[in-house]
Amino acid sequence: MPLGEPRLEVFIRPRDKHQLLAGLNHSANRITAGLVLAGLIVGAALLMRVPTDFQLFGYPGLAIILFVIAATGGMVLLLNIVMQDRKHKRRARELWS
Repeated sequence: MPLGEPRLEVFIRPRDKHQLLAGLNHSANRITAGLVLAGLIVGAALLMRVPTDFQLFGYPGLAIILFVIAATGGMVLLLNIVMQDRKHKRRARELWS
């Protein structure tokens, strides 16, 4: 291969392929949960403009229920992220100690 050719190949051999795949799976699950929660928030915001007889606190009931579900899901997702990060930091400290 000539020196000036803009091509780079990298070969990686992970030591623990299963741990790497599990980490990618957790990241994908977090992204998916975030997208679902974002969809709930957008859907609830759109439903706020729909007139309905079912109301909670003076707002359309279904929209409020979706906002509560999204808020609860967001809190659970944040707690999960914090707990997982603490667990990974603890494992890293144990490995390097």
